[in-house]
Amino acid sequence: TVGQAVTILMRLLGYTDADMGGIWPDGYMAAASTVGLTDGVSTAASVPLTRATAARLFVNLLRSDAKGGGSYGISIAASSVEGMLTTSSATAPDGSDTAMRLGNSTSYSIAGGKVSTGAMNGMKGILLLNKAGKVMTFVPEIAGSSRTVVFASGTAVKLTTASGESFTIKGDTAMVVNGEQKTWETGYTMLHSGTSVTLYIGGSGGVEYIFVGVSATSSAAVVVYEKGSSAGFSGLANGSTRYSIYKNGSSATASDMRPYDVAVYNPAENSIRVCDTRITGVYENASPNLSNPSKITLMGTEFSVLPTAADTMSKLKLGQAITLLLTEDNQVAGAVEAGTSGAMGNAVGIVKEVSSTSATINLLCGLTITGKVSLSDTEVSRLKGQLAAVASSQKGAIALSRLTGGAQGDLDVTTQKMGSKLLAENVKIYQTTSDGAKAISLSQIPSASIPSSSVAYARTNWAGRVDLIVLSNLTGSEYHFGRFSYTYEYKEEQADGSIKTHPATISVIAGTTVLGPFSTIFTVEDDRDVHDGDYVGVILNRQETAIDSILVLTKFENISNSAWSSLTSVNLGGRSYTVPSSALYYNRATRQWITQETARAFANSSTVYTDNSGYVRVVEVQ
Repeated sequence: TVGQAVTILMRLLGYTDADMGGIWPDGYMAAASTVGLTDGVSTAASVPLTRATAARLFVNLLRSDAKGGGSYGISIAASSVEGMLTTSSATAPDGSDTAMRLGNSTSYSIAGGKVSTGAMNGMKGILLLNKAGKVMTFVPEIAGSSRTVVFASGTAVKLTTASGESFTIKGDTAMVVNGEQKTWETGYTMLHSGTSVTLYIGGSGGVEYIFVGVSATSSAAVVVYEKGSSAGFSGLANGSTRYSIYKNGSSATASDMRPYDVAVYNPAENSIRVCDTRITGVYENASPNLSNPSKITLMGTEFSVLPTAADTMSKLKLGQAITLLLTEDNQVAGAVEAGTSGAMGNAVGIVKEVSSTSATINLLCGLTITGKVSLSDTEVSRLKGQLAAVASSQKGAIALSRLTGGAQGDLDVTTQKMGSKLLAENVKIYQTTSDGAKAISLSQIPSASIPSSSVAYARTNWAGRVDLIVLSNLTGSEYHFGRFSYTYEYKEEQADGSIKTHPATISVIAGTTVLGPFSTIFTVEDDRDVHDGDYVGVILNRQETAIDSILVLTKFENISNSAWSSLTSVNLGGRSYTVPSSALYYNRATRQWITQETARAFANSSTVYTDNSGYVRVVEVQ
């Protein structure tokens, strides 16, 4: 029974009947809970012991303290090392590739020549070593909980998921990215939208460490050839059928599989990771040979080829237009002739640099492609910084086309639909700005509904859900809104009789926030005049030391409180304008920044200022 097993293990920790009181097995069960032996075990003492409960007890035993003090696991090891397990496929001192590595430096061979599944990669814990310095086992630190989320965007202090949920993260939080230990502050920039991220959350609710695993942890991949087929998946998972399936970062089932999808097994999550990324271009090079290449070149980029791709690669020739079938971490799992039905290229990226003759594109799958182009000055202007489809029909050259069209309908943020189509769990959303396309999350959209006229592009996935949206600049995220303040140039006589000239400067004031002072060199959008006291939106330079551009807000006077259909919508000149939570309110009579409720109570009418996208940015009463 469970009670008998607990008694045996407690005695192994040095406890006796004299330590437990007179009632068995209650005394042993109570003491076991205080030392952590029964953590995660909810079964009653009288219940027969199962293999699962026994496994849990043995793991807990290695972590528990003995009666005399000190960890039992450490006491039976020749030595131990504590840290974060970054990979279980590091190069060992003897040259094998099955060693465990803590952090980024020392690797330890596994005793007995055994191979780890990598299921505990990314976890904190202790390696228990034998006298030869080889790993007997890894004891993970189990505290708090873990959550696997889909990354949408991040800053040095925050992670936002595809569903709009946010997690505050300290910059020095430990993070494992593809087998390398970093901090969140340095590692989050390596993530792209749609990446699966595991967060380990401590008892206080804060994120204590983060794991982003290598999807293709084995050398094998399966290419799906029939709709709804999962043939070969159990083989990837070493015969197991008890795995989760994720496709393009979203939870999926076998029925979601489509021809030319690529599947690999990730033991860290016990999951089959499926990807439908396909890149079309000219087959430029192969190494060491065409019949069984380990490396190939397409669009000037070298790709690693999995051994399981040899059969499809051997049928292709240099100079031929082909479509690569990629794993989630951009390894080649197979290839087909370009134009094969159901295997069209779908590479999309942000045009980082572009001229009339060359371009560099950061693909959403994480690759960077550079090649020759032939573009007019107008096309260069339209493409720079924007999302574009990427393909190639000749060696060394790439073709770019800006994304337009796609799914139709208004974007309903509340119901997470576009028209009649649902949004995908890991939908990627970008808005176009003066600096190009920028990733945002649903939670950053300040309106419950976005009209279809503001949707530049929308793409649907295999399930008919919208998984990529490009919006016009709706959130105002690149603008800082406030009241324009102009200080004229003036001269000041110094103590020595000299004259000091103070140049004219400008500032933007919004409540307690004051931007500036800045120099007066800037561009006014729409060629409007800007005056002291006007309400504006400003775009700062990257260093936020100067103003690049000023948008003078449109003014609507004498707007009655009855024109407000709700706290988030107001009718102006026959059009409904959205009022985001970030809107500013100013009382000209008292010269104070106030709240929306205070503004409505103060006066029966107001002056409303809007931007070009149909959003109210400032409301003034007097």
